[in-house]
Amino acid sequence: MKVILLQDVKKVGKKNEIVEVSDGYARNFLIAKKLAVAFTQGSNLVLSQQKQEMQELEKQKELEAEQLKQRLTTISLNFKVKVGNGGKVFGSVSSKQIVEKLKEDYDIVIDKRKIQKDITATALGTTRFKVDLYQNKVIGEIKVVLSES
Repeated sequence: MKVILLQDVKKVGKKNEIVEVSDGYARNFLIAKKLAVAFTQGSNLVLSQQKQEMQELEKQKELEAEQLKQRLTTISLNFKVKVGNGGKVFGSVSSKQIVEKLKEDYDIVIDKRKIQKDITATALGTTRFKVDLYQNKVIGEIKVVLSES
């Protein structure tokens, strides 16, 4: 029996996939637990419409990420830090601090896990952080400037 999966099912398939399973498994488990629906012309039409809507939504998200990338190029985040002898900075600016400053000053919300981790702002001056704005397709840049307090 052909079914359209409504959720990911281990060892069967992913969501919105059309799979062939035994009749008993389909009726007694997948359909009964609302993990799938029977494949019909109507359900296939609904599935194709949902896929079309998902594609349009993804395009919209990518466009918004591009706009955010352009906006980030004009932004410079300034942090005042304590400096010791020889111009050494105590500590560094964390991704959490960068995200909070973006939210406070510019009302931009970015997940702190999307900020590149291998670069740290530990010296006075300008440091550029890369940010994954959309599925590694759109990469933005945040400029962080450290100055002596």
